[in-house]
Amino acid sequence: HIYICADSSIFLCTFSTAKYSVLTFLPRFLYEQIRRAANAFFLFIALLQQIPDVSPTGRYTTLVPLIIILTIAGIKEIVEDFKRHKADNAVNKKKTIGKIPADTVSMGILLNFGFLNFSLHSEPQAMCYVETANLDGETNLKIRQGLSHTADMQTREVLMKLSGTIECEGPNRHLYDFTGNLHIDGKSPVPLGPDQILLRGTQLRNTQWVFGIVVYTGHDTKLMQNSTKAPLKRSNVEKVTNVQILVLFGILLVMALVSSVGALYWNGSQGGKNWYIKKMGKCWDGVLVEIFSVLSHSRMPPTPSDSCDFDDPRLLKNIEDRHPTAPCIQEFLTLLAVCHTVVPEKDGENIIYQASSPDEAALVKGARKLGFVFTARTPYSVIIEAVSDKKRMSVIVRTPSGQLRLYCKGADNVIFERLSKDSKYMEETLCHLEYFATEGLRTLCVAYADLSEREYEEWLKVYQEASTILKDRAQRLEECYEIIEKNLLLLGATAIEDRLQAGVPETIATLLKAEIKIWVLTGDKQETAINIGYSCRLVSQNMALILLKEDSLDATRAAITQHCTDLGNLLGKENDVALIIDGHTLKYALSFEVRRSFLDLALSCKAVICCRVSPLQKSEIVDVVKKRVKAITLAIGDGANDVGMIQTAHVGVGISGNEGMQATNNSDYAIAQFSYLEKLLLVHGAWSYNRVTKCILYCFYKNVVLYIIELWFAFVNGFSGQILFERWCIGLYNVIFTALPPFTLGIFERSCTQESMLRFPQLYKITQNAEGFNTKVFWGHCINALVHSLILFWFPMKALEHGNGFMISTYVVVTVCLKAGLETTAWTKFSHLAVWGSMLIWLVFFGVYSTIWPTIPIAPDMKGQVSAPYSSLYICVRFTCHVLFKTLLEEVQELETKSRVMGKAMLRDSNGRRWAVAGRVYGYAFSQEEHGAVTQEEIVRAYDTTKKKSRKK
Repeated sequence: HIYICADSSIFLCTFSTAKYSVLTFLPRFLYEQIRRAANAFFLFIALLQQIPDVSPTGRYTTLVPLIIILTIAGIKEIVEDFKRHKADNAVNKKKTIGKIPADTVSMGILLNFGFLNFSLHSEPQAMCYVETANLDGETNLKIRQGLSHTADMQTREVLMKLSGTIECEGPNRHLYDFTGNLHIDGKSPVPLGPDQILLRGTQLRNTQWVFGIVVYTGHDTKLMQNSTKAPLKRSNVEKVTNVQILVLFGILLVMALVSSVGALYWNGSQGGKNWYIKKMGKCWDGVLVEIFSVLSHSRMPPTPSDSCDFDDPRLLKNIEDRHPTAPCIQEFLTLLAVCHTVVPEKDGENIIYQASSPDEAALVKGARKLGFVFTARTPYSVIIEAVSDKKRMSVIVRTPSGQLRLYCKGADNVIFERLSKDSKYMEETLCHLEYFATEGLRTLCVAYADLSEREYEEWLKVYQEASTILKDRAQRLEECYEIIEKNLLLLGATAIEDRLQAGVPETIATLLKAEIKIWVLTGDKQETAINIGYSCRLVSQNMALILLKEDSLDATRAAITQHCTDLGNLLGKENDVALIIDGHTLKYALSFEVRRSFLDLALSCKAVICCRVSPLQKSEIVDVVKKRVKAITLAIGDGANDVGMIQTAHVGVGISGNEGMQATNNSDYAIAQFSYLEKLLLVHGAWSYNRVTKCILYCFYKNVVLYIIELWFAFVNGFSGQILFERWCIGLYNVIFTALPPFTLGIFERSCTQESMLRFPQLYKITQNAEGFNTKVFWGHCINALVHSLILFWFPMKALEHGNGFMISTYVVVTVCLKAGLETTAWTKFSHLAVWGSMLIWLVFFGVYSTIWPTIPIAPDMKGQVSAPYSSLYICVRFTCHVLFKTLLEEVQELETKSRVMGKAMLRDSNGRRWAVAGRVYGYAFSQEEHGAVTQEEIVRAYDTTKKKSRKK
């Protein structure tokens, strides 16, 4: 038993929800880190270096930096997990007052921790008030009702004498469902439902205390069951980077092969001519090992594809329309989703089916496509998610005169199919509903029916029997409700204004200027959805509308084909047209044979509005666009019905608000208002993209510069494997000497000010079109690094006669740090500290490291090396500036090219006045940062592009 007080924090048990434990931390952490291609690559190299005589750089050159990086990441994970665990298990009074730690059945008051609410509580009639904001985000109080059979138990002593058992369903993630029975000794079973359960995370309000019995704890609670693992999403930047790492690995193998061939050739042609090389390249153990490559030509059984061509929406239509065959179809699809030996595997948000035969996999996938999704398997059960009927609410009351009456409210199509033929005002109400919908209002119909005592008593017996069944209780109760909810008399309809949040029209207008396509997926009626489109400025008054509202596959195909034909050559181009399609037609439009044409039509429209769509259809639309269009998809929503599309999209954004926290909990980014999406994308998104890409490109650049020099050195040392740089200088190169510039680029870099990016949304096209990071840009930086490595090695070797490794190391560090300065657009005090501080750290380290022998018995080969770099510091600085001069010219040319591409720029004249220039066929020079290293005034004066060039005669 658990005793919860609203004014104290007394718990009789504790629960842990930490991500790691002492035993699982190391394997789980290492698994997540090695999944990254870069870490896997360096781990592979580090393992190879542990083999004697394989690597000339030593066993620890790569291993030590990798261990340092993993250690820092591990400390970060431990701190974050500790904070998370501490927040979950805080025992201070402020955070735990009345907070339920497990799913509880309330004895006197219902607790949703995993408790059963029995009866013992401080309120009369076993009632209590709870807040479920931690579960669904709703801040309004909810009533939980304890059992009437235990409501008279008002003391702890009486409760402790209670003897009986509780049987209930297994742990699941359904927050609003609970099925169980209370068996009190000597009495008939009493049904337990959602009103008797207090879930973990809810807070006791307006009630002093409550007793309950725990039914689910720890990870079995509904709160934790809903905390599913976030799907693995990778950005295009990460995907491109991983591919290039594989390509670079291939190039590394080619370099190793070239060096091996060069060593064999040199040893054969030059080895005998050198007095210092003694002939032995004697056969120790007399063993010759040959490696053979074995190719297997055995045929493997084909792996069933995840795609499923079967798609006949008539099956679901018959279920929705309550066709005589509906029960048979529903049981048929349920059987396909349940009766099999398929094993589901979770891959992020996707479910992959592993089957012993292709037939079973195909049948399960076919059922999934029709809404009967097989999600999990246990040793004793299978779990499916099936389509459900639309919601309504009914209540049976007894009037003061003693008359029994049923009140019912719900959607118009649900209520109208339950109305009696004698019902009045049906035509008038339909007219009102259409008018309300055109005004963008959310509507409900209300109706009632009078019940006789005999009718009610007979129904009550059926209800009590259905309510105590553990298996298929929800289905049996639904059938029970159908018995009583009939022959209703229409009372009227309600309409509620669904106001848009502040700033929504302005935000959408700004996003459209950034050439971001916006689709609206809503469950509202067609008229309501169109009105919302007008109010949020997605649809303009002069925009033509294409309405798709068909009732068959053939009609949908014909309508879409006709509209595509009407567009003619404009098909595939953006037109000033809005497409409006309802969920019923969308089922046919997304079928296999019509999907391509529908997508062509939709992409040819400026706006797309899908109304009356289900959560499954929302995610399916996003999935179709995600797979068929080469674009990044972003889904934004605020309700539980938006979770599917949020998880399916490349980027999922949840809005925390009145609709609850489901969308926020399953999103990649969470915002409080829709208008915040503007800054999230146009400012922070663009900044983040610019920072990440520059950081990645710079990291590859500085490593290519360093390690390609070792290849050039191989040409002058007979491909002997001798290294040019001291091994600890190599090991600390990324960890210390050049570690700060990538940090400053990745944290403080920005291409434009926030004001400029919001004022000119067109700047987002640079990010949208991946101009800052693609294969061409990546290899451009690699080629730049290749050129710099050639100059940094051969020029000192031949011209300066400073060809020793320590001098070249100095040249490399200085050049790489100055390159970071050229890449920096927004100079801050941290940028100066990173660029100049890194060079200073190298010089200090070099001075100390070359003088510690023999005081400290390491690095004897460094003895006396410090004199050369310090005596030729002037030559070093002059040389590195010469190397980077060409890069500076390239940066200026790139800046000029960007100005021509953008077509618009904001400039300041010598008097400080701001003016905008409209783009013409020629470009304008402009500064990306108003207060950057180079002012706009200097750029304009240096290169005036406003003057027309004179034509040659």
